[in-house]
Amino acid sequence: MFQTMLGFARRHIILFGVAKFSVGVFVGFVFGIYFLPVLIAQDGLDQATLAELQSKVQRSGEFRRDLAGSDSFHWGEGRVMINDRRVWLDGKVSPGPDYRLYLTPQFVDDEAGFLAIKNSSRQIGPIRAFSNFSLMLPEDVDASRYPAILIWCEAFGEFITTAELK
Repeated sequence: MFQTMLGFARRHIILFGVAKFSVGVFVGFVFGIYFLPVLIAQDGLDQATLAELQSKVQRSGEFRRDLAGSDSFHWGEGRVMINDRRVWLDGKVSPGPDYRLYLTPQFVDDEAGFLAIKNSSRQIGPIRAFSNFSLMLPEDVDASRYPAILIWCEAFGEFITTAELK
């Protein structure tokens, strides 16, 4: 009987250890997905560069946290600006992996809306800074044809934020 109880206890100890290990691996993986992009992010534009670019703005919009498709992990805030050669942000976006900037043919504020127009949207490029980022527009892009701009997480198919350009 003592042997049976000892065997029972060993099995539970082993199962508990395996469960703890599995939870630890999962939590580490989740934290890695969140923090790795933060650790390898590039520096954004400094205030002097933002001030210099201010005179070159042709259109702008506001990224806001209160959009239908945004949440506490997927958001953007600040003023996004564009001219015929560049897009830049004076603000922040939530950190995450594989963010892409799109010019869109209409303003949409959630994941389903973007998926409906993704094929007619123009990807500008990857976002490598989460504060005051800047991207050059490809030569063949006429930014004036697009009334909105959107940030999308390609890795997880998540809407981050959007702004109507005026």
